[in-house]
Amino acid sequence: MLGAAGRMGQTVCAAVEAAPDLELVARFDAGDDFSVVAGSGAHVAVDFTIPAVTEANVHALIDAGIHAVVGTTGWTDESRTRVTEHLAQAGPASQGLGVLIAPNFGLSAVLAMTFAAKAARYFESAEVIELHHPDKVDAPSGTARHTARAIAAARAEAGLAPSPDATESGFEARGADVDGVRVHAVRLRGLVAHEEILFGNVGEQLIIRQDSFDRVSFMPGVLLAVREVVTRPGLTVGLENVLDLT
Repeated sequence: MLGAAGRMGQTVCAAVEAAPDLELVARFDAGDDFSVVAGSGAHVAVDFTIPAVTEANVHALIDAGIHAVVGTTGWTDESRTRVTEHLAQAGPASQGLGVLIAPNFGLSAVLAMTFAAKAARYFESAEVIELHHPDKVDAPSGTARHTARAIAAARAEAGLAPSPDATESGFEARGADVDGVRVHAVRLRGLVAHEEILFGNVGEQLIIRQDSFDRVSFMPGVLLAVREVVTRPGLTVGLENVLDLT
């Protein structure tokens, strides 16, 4: 477990220790020697660290011949491409390795993103609001970016025009532009992780809302990813790719 002392790390450690088919063999935190992980005999490592170090961690895991499940956000197209290239060029000890990066491990969140992508082609307007605790270091969240990209791809495939928006001033109030979909970030004490996906047509509105009230809710998805990543060589992005959601 990388980031074992953090809130998510502690929860993952407890979940792994409670799982009858899994064994926690190493805990790793900032300042620790990576040999703790590399020499542990681990088959899979889970990374819940911070965006500044997560890519370097994944490259180190590939070099050590360890599959990786990553919940840390902040990934870009460029950083994901570097991981894909590293996996393709890895030596014999790393052949067949899998890396699974998931913006969100909550099953309700994954379902909300999937439903949103399916609904996107039927509405003229689409926007995303994500709400998190104020200790979160990135905005918009990885979940919201992943959702917005899926909505944008579905709209493009359907040949839809951009969402109507007559704004001429105050653009900073319109949120981030993620592939043409506006994403708004709220940071408020008392929240954990929440998302609203709003769709609109003339005379109607669809709202898909997902709420995670406790980090325990992410654990079924994390454990599923740990079990599945060893069967999926290469890079997989999104937990929806290991669920039967067709």
